[in-house]
Amino acid sequence: MALVVQKYGGTSVANIDKITNVAKKVIKTREEGNKVVVVLSAMAGETDRLIQLAQKAAANPLGREYDSLISTGEQVTVTLLSIMLNGMGYPAKSFLGFQVRILTDAAYKKARILSVDTTAIREELEKDIIVVVAGFQGVDHDNNITTLGRGGSDTSAVALAAALNADVCDIYTDVDGVYTTDPNICGKARRLKRITYDEMLEMARAGAKVLQPRSVELAKKYNVRVYVKSSFTDEGGTLVTKEESDMERKLCPV
Repeated sequence: MALVVQKYGGTSVANIDKITNVAKKVIKTREEGNKVVVVLSAMAGETDRLIQLAQKAAANPLGREYDSLISTGEQVTVTLLSIMLNGMGYPAKSFLGFQVRILTDAAYKKARILSVDTTAIREELEKDIIVVVAGFQGVDHDNNITTLGRGGSDTSAVALAAALNADVCDIYTDVDGVYTTDPNICGKARRLKRITYDEMLEMARAGAKVLQPRSVELAKKYNVRVYVKSSFTDEGGTLVTKEESDMERKLCPV
């Protein structure tokens, strides 16, 4: 039995039909005998909508109130998935960042994770309950809600995987892996089966939107195996991991 952390981005949970697809993937992983922790983003476009509301309310909204507002999108998706899983006969329980106690500093809009308390999650996993955690958010020492910056759900997932010593952290997105270049621009782009943390970090910093750079830094620091997969197909996938002696040969055949 493995412990699997799965993260689904905004396009993967954009509506009820897509959340149903996520539920089926989670159930499949659970049926394979694994314990599952799911991390979700807000529905596609929801965070932007909330940001626009904040900006209409005030030219410079206070950071504390701003983060409290824009974190609400994830509350919708985690509770909907939990409701759905329970309705399908698979016990699930949702948690917000402060309930898990993802402790961060007080740098609103771009907070950094200081620690993760896994007690509540482990208790539920021991009862064979699927745990669904809101990504992108945490709480500071004064119990104020904080957010981790755009793409922060990737960082939430990797941090949880590290704290739980998970066997793998699957990042589900709208692409089927990491490519040598943007496949929408270059028809000769190749999907990589494996890539090192450093190579992935370089690509992320250069503008590749597959993974948030901070999530890759965390994965490297704690040696978390990250698998980038598509939410909409079972094909493909790219493993992001530490460098191995034969990795260069596999990535760059001559």
